[in-house]
Amino acid sequence: MVLKLIACNVFQREACLCVADSPHVVDTEFTELGEHANSANLRSLIQSRIDAADREGKYDAILLLFGLCGNSTVGLRAGRTELVIPRAHDCCTILLGSTEEYRRRFEDNPSRPFSSVGYMERGNYFLRRKEEGVKVLYGNGYAELVAQYGEEDAKYIWETLHPPAVNAPENQAVFIDLPETAPLGFAEKFRAKAEAEGKQYVRLLGNIGLIRGLIHGDWDPSKYLIVEPGFETAGVYDWSEVITARKPDDPCGT
Repeated sequence: MVLKLIACNVFQREACLCVADSPHVVDTEFTELGEHANSANLRSLIQSRIDAADREGKYDAILLLFGLCGNSTVGLRAGRTELVIPRAHDCCTILLGSTEEYRRRFEDNPSRPFSSVGYMERGNYFLRRKEEGVKVLYGNGYAELVAQYGEEDAKYIWETLHPPAVNAPENQAVFIDLPETAPLGFAEKFRAKAEAEGKQYVRLLGNIGLIRGLIHGDWDPSKYLIVEPGFETAGVYDWSEVITARKPDDPCGT
């Protein structure tokens, strides 16, 4: 297959590694991490990249290496070329390798701050957290839920995904360390910075599996959504399906 990969550059090292040993021809394009500051702008940017790739008419599929990312990937439309996107709430799921591991590690506090090689390399992100000036996690997700589902249902969905934090000390500094990039030494750099700021260093072992599966064409439907031509993405906001596809005029996902 000939594939187009559109990805956030927080995954640039991991994605390039997977492109190098992919059995397919993969053209790559990366967006800047800072684009997450505004979900509507990021959505527009991704859609413009999708449309440009679609016009080329040479790709068997367009791969999107993003999570829901504050609803940035909700409402993306497939033209003549199908889209493939991981079932992931945000980059944390992708770095951990599965929705199951994300839930196990973050269900008690989805806003728990964390970092990775990409965050440390691609901007001033010692920790990715909701209250920072660049809202990498949720953006204006709640407002968009209200617009889509109404105030009452939106409140229920939001509180389900954002329960009160338990057993998650405020001074924890979490680093997701993937074996493939561990030799670069970013975990130790992160540990030193965390300890210098009086924080408890926590290392979580990451997994490149979701990234590799996307780029290698191993699209297990339980892990990836395939958006057929003429359909668009829609949020599900649960712990497993996460995202679905629907006709643009269909309020319910297919």
